[in-house]
Amino acid sequence: MTNSVAQEIALALRKHGVEFVLAQSNPTALLIAVEDVGIRQLLYRTENAAGAMADAFSRMSGRVGVVAAQNGPAASLMVAPMAEALKASIPMLVLVQEVPASQRDKNAFQEFDHFALFGGVSKWTRRLDDPNRAAEMVEQAMVAANSGRPGPVVLLLARDMLLQPSVPVRTPANNDLGAFPLDRPRPETQAIKQAAKLLCEAKAPLIMAGGGVHIAGASTELAALSDIAHIPVATTNMGKGSIDETGPLSLGVAANLLGQDGPARPHLELISNADVVLLVGTRTNENGTDSWTLTDDKATYIHIDLDPAEIGRNYNSLRLLGDARSALSDLAVAMSTQDLSLRKKARAGLEERIAKGRIDHEASIRSVCRSSSTPILPQRIMAEIDELLMPDDIVVADASYSSVWVTGFLKAREGGQRFLTPRGLAGLGWGLPYAIGAKLGRPKANVIGVVGDGGFAHVWAEIEMAVREEIPITLIVLNNAQLAMQRHGENMGFDRSTTGIEFAPVDHAAIAKASGAEGVRISDPETIGKALSEALRSNKVTVLDILTDPNAYAPLRLFDGRQDLISRPPTAKTPTAAKETA
Repeated sequence: MTNSVAQEIALALRKHGVEFVLAQSNPTALLIAVEDVGIRQLLYRTENAAGAMADAFSRMSGRVGVVAAQNGPAASLMVAPMAEALKASIPMLVLVQEVPASQRDKNAFQEFDHFALFGGVSKWTRRLDDPNRAAEMVEQAMVAANSGRPGPVVLLLARDMLLQPSVPVRTPANNDLGAFPLDRPRPETQAIKQAAKLLCEAKAPLIMAGGGVHIAGASTELAALSDIAHIPVATTNMGKGSIDETGPLSLGVAANLLGQDGPARPHLELISNADVVLLVGTRTNENGTDSWTLTDDKATYIHIDLDPAEIGRNYNSLRLLGDARSALSDLAVAMSTQDLSLRKKARAGLEERIAKGRIDHEASIRSVCRSSSTPILPQRIMAEIDELLMPDDIVVADASYSSVWVTGFLKAREGGQRFLTPRGLAGLGWGLPYAIGAKLGRPKANVIGVVGDGGFAHVWAEIEMAVREEIPITLIVLNNAQLAMQRHGENMGFDRSTTGIEFAPVDHAAIAKASGAEGVRISDPETIGKALSEALRSNKVTVLDILTDPNAYAPLRLFDGRQDLISRPPTAKTPTAAKETA
């Protein structure tokens, strides 16, 4: 019996390791087919959240996340998460139902130009026009998503096409194409030798590791190179956890967190005075380089990256084009043949200097991390998380201050430990779906999500999805009843804020309970540890709604010494009723 297009697509997805599809009711024929072959349909509430779930699943599993959406308004909601994934180099397969081919260009219901819609956020967008090529097109989509610099891809499926008979026209691929990196190209040998020579001859070399280390699964190789060559390692925000932050050569997250209490602030001289900088898997973007001021422009740069366009984008660099794991491994071998006696001799002093900086940092944050003040300081919350955090645990964050607290105040205790933050475009609303996706990607790990009340409000409904699909996560809501980072930035730039900053009081624990989850409201910092410990042991979806200080601010250099300005209250809004009666 001949399979339909929908059945062939379902079989191809299963062959390439897909175990679930994030989907609502469309494309119906496809979803019936995927469930018939044993692939689960996970019903999300909003497409933008589903895209973030697929993103986090891919980051944690090393496999492409698959999401389906209906044409028109549903498909358009996929744009934001695809943009984040594209910038962060995360693969995603988006299956979009289109109007029947016979109705195309006739203004059929919810018809839209999806090629134009996805043009700026997809690596590859194709429409299936030949029913006999259904399985082949899935293969092509997988290759496009997972090869080179990974990213999101789109396969458009006309509603009537899914029901047509499909007879494959060629032998399907035998290998699993659903994992990434699909290929691991190596830099040229001569370039590796040149890089090894530069690093060997450097007086003060530095490694700056980005999120590409995680994508390549290169933490072991990064640690090996650092140890062999006696080179300290700092990371970007997305690179956090690419090396053990308690290790003797780790400088922690540098990036833009170099203000008062920033984790790498005591090491700033080591970073800024580096004469040879090895960049690994980083876009050298604004936040990752503290507005391109983190390292010396006069330094010599070596850049390892899969994307040739990123090498040399902001720093003229020796080009090591290739997979980070392969490149780091080759570079470590090359370094082992160099005379590193002087570097080895200086290592004890370097480690002592790093250790002293770490002690100084811990002393600088002790008061805020132990504070019993109310409303509760986010730093105290991070200290309570850090006390319980195990190397296998995953912490995810929403954008804005949530990302800062996680990257700046938690420790990675093992190379490869994951702290997921949306730093591609840094949009609000990612935290909760990231937590769900991360748990799907690594079901045995504890997943803790840290979100602000502003970001959580974007995606409240997905609590119901997590409960219904039995995806246990612990979500911490930093409830300060306002957009605090926005307010602080406005105060800095304009000496006042707009009136669109504060929220009405919301009980997020009550929202959780109404959705079937556990909900705990916390106003006393002494109760945080117990509540968090119970949540992690419960194997339930739990929301901890913590009343936090709206004046707590990030360790950014531009905030240093300007606390009075930052702490100005929001501009008062004239009540609507008063305006009407005036």
